[in-house]
Amino acid sequence: RGPGSARPQPLEPSLLRFLVCPLSKRPLRYEEATNELINEELGIAYPIIDGIPNMIPEAARTTQKKPPAEGLKQP
Repeated sequence: RGPGSARPQPLEPSLLRFLVCPLSKRPLRYEEATNELINEELGIAYPIIDGIPNMIPEAARTTQKKPPAEGLKQP
């Protein structure tokens, strides 16, 4: 496989047990479909680029799932 390969390089599975979210310090879940590390609690996803997790909080995207809203009233 050369540069420009359409298939992203996945995360090495053995790394997952060592990686935690830099914001919450909680374990992350690997999402193979999007090649991202997911923090369910905060509702954010860190991209994995060329097999390397980009754990910079500013690089994370928000996921569809919203974190629980505290103090908000339901309509």
